[in-house]
Amino acid sequence: MSIAKIWVVAEVVDGAPTTTSLELASHARTLADTVEAVVWGGGAAAAGTLGEYGVTTVHDVGDLAGALPGSPVAAAIAQAISGGTGPNAVLLPATYDGRDIAGRLSAKIDRPVLTNVVDLTEADGALVSQHAIFGGTEILSARFAGDGTAIFVVRAKSFPAEASGGAPAAVSPLAAPDTGAANSARIVATHVEERTGPKLDEADVVVSGGRGLGEKEQYAMVEQLAGLLHGAAGASRAIVDAGWVPYSHQVGQTGKTVKPTVYLACGISGATQHMVGMKNSKTIVAINKDQDAPIFQVADLGIVGDVHKVVPALIQAIQARG
Repeated sequence: MSIAKIWVVAEVVDGAPTTTSLELASHARTLADTVEAVVWGGGAAAAGTLGEYGVTTVHDVGDLAGALPGSPVAAAIAQAISGGTGPNAVLLPATYDGRDIAGRLSAKIDRPVLTNVVDLTEADGALVSQHAIFGGTEILSARFAGDGTAIFVVRAKSFPAEASGGAPAAVSPLAAPDTGAANSARIVATHVEERTGPKLDEADVVVSGGRGLGEKEQYAMVEQLAGLLHGAAGASRAIVDAGWVPYSHQVGQTGKTVKPTVYLACGISGATQHMVGMKNSKTIVAINKDQDAPIFQVADLGIVGDVHKVVPALIQAIQARG
């Protein structure tokens, strides 16, 4: 038995759905008879791509005129639900906008939200979600009781994004009712962080540094190694909190979730909060002078040694190969 209809809140950037949105759509089609998406602000241009991942209809809230999406998008979904055309469940990404929409939708339809979802399955016609708790050391299952639309906020990299080769999704307008003062805030400026190389949460190779680097200036070798490997530089919460690197570099429970082909941890002890964000990497390589560091418990290859000697030697070896 499957779910009749699931709506995925799809975030679209520069005309393309985000990777997390495609992950949600891809997994939703394994659970439901019908998968539809909700977009805004020109997101209907992504109907072709969304169709390839199993979406049959794109509900377009339209131009938000500079407003934040939380209020109008939640109101539009709530209105569809109250009118009987809404879904059995709504899946949202664990982003700023996704969480904002989920909270407002919850209040409007008087249904709770299940957050920090790391897996979602179907059992007896209902969705069962899995959640990482206690810093990722335990997984619990939950499900909604009673009738009504279920709301799930899902962590990135919980599912693979696999195209099904479907036809472009049909586009249907989804009107947002007047929300009054709740929709009065306007975006007056946006800023994109400068970076080189791939995005941290989309890179095939991630090189992260931790407190074991000793000082802020030593993070430069992490960035250099990441560049040589055509990857992205990440960091533990410890050095982000210390102000060595920006928050956008943080990997972990309160940072980004990554799932690269290779994850190289340099001077990271392996607190559970950090490992939640990287433990599903295909190959984990750890460099730490403490042979009892927890990071070695999840590492496929462990190097017990001084990060200040091992990383420069690795950089030199890569450079020597041209």
